Formats: sequence, C-alpha cells, structure tokens
Amino acid sequence: MTQPVAIYLQDAHSIQDAMRFAKYAEDHNFDAVWQADSRLVRECCVPMAAFAASTESIKIGSGVIDCWTRNPARIASTFSTLDDLAPGRIILGIGAWWDPLAAKVGIERKRPLRVMREVVESVRALLQCDGPVTYEGDFVHLDGVELDYVHQERRRKDVPIYIGATGMKMMELTGKIADGVVLNYMVEPAYNLRAMEALQIGAESVGRTLEAIDRPQLIVCSVDEDRQAALDGARLLLTQYLGQQPHIMAASGVSDDLLNEIHQVLTWPATHEEVVAASKLVPDDVVQRCTASGTPQEAKEKVKEYIDAGCTTPILYPLGPDVELMIDTFTDWNP
Repeated sequence: MTQPVAIYLQDAHSIQDAMRFAKYAEDHNFDAVWQADSRLVRECCVPMAAFAASTESIKIGSGVIDCWTRNPARIASTFSTLDDLAPGRIILGIGAWWDPLAAKVGIERKRPLRVMREVVESVRALLQCDGPVTYEGDFVHLDGVELDYVHQERRRKDVPIYIGATGMKMMELTGKIADGVVLNYMVEPAYNLRAMEALQIGAESVGRTLEAIDRPQLIVCSVDEDRQAALDGARLLLTQYLGQQPHIMAASGVSDDLLNEIHQVLTWPATHEEVVAASKLVPDDVVQRCTASGTPQEAKEKVKEYIDAGCTTPILYPLGPDVELMIDTFTDWNP
C-alpha cells in the first residue's frame, strides 16, 4: 500500500497554475490538495472552488480559515456550497489565526479554545441539516438558524472538520471535538511526539482513540537535484515564519539565541530585503531540521521522519520552481 500524500498551495502561483498543479497531483494519485488562507493575500474558498470544478476525485481542504472573521452560519453555507460542487471531497480546516495580524484588523483573540469549540460545534450542527440550530455561547449566537434549502435537495453535508492546532491545549481540544488535526509546518519531527500525547489525552477524555483522529501535516518541501538550491529555496520562508509567527516559533526547536537574532532584523509586515537579510542568519542544519529540503532522496527521508512521529498524510508545500518534480518524487511512494 502506498503512503497517502497531499499538496499544499498558498499564493506563490497564479490560480490557473494552482489548478494545473491540483490536477497533476490528482493524476499522480495524491490524496488531497489543501489551499492556504493565511495573511491577507489569497482567500482559500475561491481557489478551492476552482480545484473542485477542475478535478474529479482528489479531496480539497482549507488550510486553514480562521475561527474569528467568518460567522459560523456563513462558514457552514460556504462549505455546504463547496460540497455541492464536489460532494464528499471537501474538508473544512479551521484555526485560531495569529497575532499581530489579527490585532491589526481589530480581532482580539480572547479565549481561543472556547471560541474554537463553539464554532466547530455550531458549524457541525448546521451541516447536519437536521433542522433549525439554536446555539447560545460566549462567542456564537444562533437563533433557529438552518441551511434553508428551497430549490436544492436537503441533505446532510459530509464535510469533516479539522483543527489547525499548534499549541498543546488546542491539540487536546482537537482530540475531543474534531475529525482531524492539521499539524503545522516549520516544526521538527520531535514536536509531533508531544502533539500525539496531547491529542491522545483529549481523545481519551471523551472516550475516543488517537487512531480515530486523522493527522495530516503541513511540511515545507523544497526539492532540487542541486541540494544547495533546494535549501536556499526553503530558507527564506523558514526565516519569515520564525521571525513573525511566535506560535510556530515556539514549536520549531530553534534556539532562543537564533530567534532573538532574527527578531532584531524582522518585524511585521517585513520587506523582502529584511527577510533576505535575516535569512543569512539561518544555517543549513536548521533548514533541514524544520523542512523536508534537499535532493529528492533527502526530502523523502525527512518526510518519513514526520510519518514515523505520527503524521498520517504529509501535506507537502512545494518551494522552488519545479512543483511537478516534487509531485513526481512522491508519486506512489511507499516509505
């Protein structure tokens, strides 16, 4: 049996190219395509619809929308619509976003665990299509709301909900209430062992098992026959995340001394020149610790480390100019 593998697309390519990559991945037996909804560049649901319309079997996930800026009823109607386009192929990935971006657009990320629980519970209830939903929470307020189909068939929408969790408290909550977790990238495989423990604690607290929770993981993957070119391709992105996203930074395993050096150079939003300058501080061994970068063989060996540490499906984020090489490298892979 081959290892399930997925592809992650962000905003480095045109939507037309992303559609082509999604179809190429489907033709090469990839399990899923996940579209980013991060920063303020490319909203995920529009390209997800494009992927759904241009493919036939590959699953399509949001990686990930945030739980703050979309009303739960609107989340449910959006993903119900996507399911109408690609029945049984849509995955709702949802996360708690990050600062300073959230604060800069007026969102106070207060009590994220409570908010996440309320959003997941209410969206799932709406997607069941069992009638009006009333939910009175601290954040979510629904008064007899339903997906009130008139012209379309009323049916339960088979849209699993995955939480993009990084911290261990959110990981425990995921084990309690979600169909799966989207494990983060820019972390070392050892991070996964802590994540598995937290997922299991949460799952067992409600009578579930760890095996009942799907565990795909975002993994930066820069593949090139020229090893140095592959490492350099991943270095810029790794530098940006280490400098700007503290929740990932805390899980990266990178030394505080290096992180402090990077923070002296980077702010948010950073210019390209600032990222390039900070990247010179990041050595090759840190790039390979937190990403699957190098020759095709090196990339496969690194991805296997994440699988051995609990990842069920690698979601490979291709860096570098040759996306098809990365897809080819992991086609029908049996580690």
